[in-house]
Amino acid sequence: MTGRAQETAGKGYRAIVLAMLLLVYTFNFLDRQILGILAGPIKAELGLSDAQLGALGGIAFALLYSTLAIPLALLADRTSRTWVITASLAVWSGFTALCGMAGSFAQMFLFRIGVGVGEAGGVAPSYAVVSDYFPQGQRARALSIYSLGIPLGSAGGVLLGGYIAQTVEWRTAFIVVGLAGLIIAPIFRLTVREPARPDMQADAIPVSAVFGILAAKRSFWLLALGAACSSLCGYGVAFWLPSLLMRSFGLDLMGAGQFLGALLLAGGVAGVLLGGWLGDRLGGRDRAAYAWVPAASYIVGMPLFVIGVLSDSVAFAFCLFLIPQALVYVWLGPVLTAVQHLVPAHMRASASATFLLINNLVGLGLGSWSVGALSDALTPQFGHEALRYAIVAALGFYLLAGLFMALAGKALRRDWISA
Repeated sequence: MTGRAQETAGKGYRAIVLAMLLLVYTFNFLDRQILGILAGPIKAELGLSDAQLGALGGIAFALLYSTLAIPLALLADRTSRTWVITASLAVWSGFTALCGMAGSFAQMFLFRIGVGVGEAGGVAPSYAVVSDYFPQGQRARALSIYSLGIPLGSAGGVLLGGYIAQTVEWRTAFIVVGLAGLIIAPIFRLTVREPARPDMQADAIPVSAVFGILAAKRSFWLLALGAACSSLCGYGVAFWLPSLLMRSFGLDLMGAGQFLGALLLAGGVAGVLLGGWLGDRLGGRDRAAYAWVPAASYIVGMPLFVIGVLSDSVAFAFCLFLIPQALVYVWLGPVLTAVQHLVPAHMRASASATFLLINNLVGLGLGSWSVGALSDALTPQFGHEALRYAIVAALGFYLLAGLFMALAGKALRRDWISA
């Protein structure tokens, strides 16, 4: 849906489309992040190390999630984006339910790969659908509303997963959320119409064509590397923070879920919406702002995170975490909008998938595993406090993210394609 279709779709229907995409993305992150709050009971029952738990949260998921995203995005660009999203939701929800039946590390690893295979086809086509339905001046805000699925899904994962695991068992948590996603899949397909794309190419778009355009743009590499550093830290901290709260702050499973749920809902939602508003407001005057706003947010937020992790008070840590939790989500609306404008409109899903390939292979693939492996390495010296110092070390990647984003600003002015 380009300009013509944006005019024919009313505001009410665009809101419904955005709400349905948000619901699917919420389940995307709910199914993805629920493993973090359930790490304790899973580790105890299956006899896993921190490194193995980190692999389940990162490498197992990211292995095919990142690589399959590009061919699925190409399929979506060539055929139906809404059908690809629907099928992806059904696949990842089914494998999430199967995680509740795993009896070993190997089985859980394979089922998490399946979750990643399904989710590979959900995000990039959704970015493109949002851009198809919303005009340029509203895209950062629309993509920010869509990106609320990250804090909402993550909060739902820790709250719902923690409650079910403590009142019933961890296996039930996986089965419940997986079956819920299977119910939503046909509702999504019946509700969201495929955007009309008069500029859609009849032939498949070669990967080389999309990558060739992106590879020649300095802004793409700086945005992708900045986002990857941010995600390495963000996914690593998000996965291990429940365990830190239980090991170092003395909270039980339910308490850790409530702490993180409140933090994500308050800080995460505010940060995502703030980023979208700033992106549209400042980016309309200067394209560089789409990169500079996230850069400033990372640099300001990182020290507050460190102080909170090193504190001994649950209440003090929560107050300190609120501000940086918001700031590290600011990047979503501005950067995702910028990536959409580095290529012609009919290549948007493929461009997003290429961006996500770099972001997720580094961030999602290494984040939770590297923190877990570092925690194992530091355990002989720091005992049960090893995880605290592993998280502090990982937070340094937010400074790198800020540096890459700061450098991307001027290049973005030159590389931007208006459409």
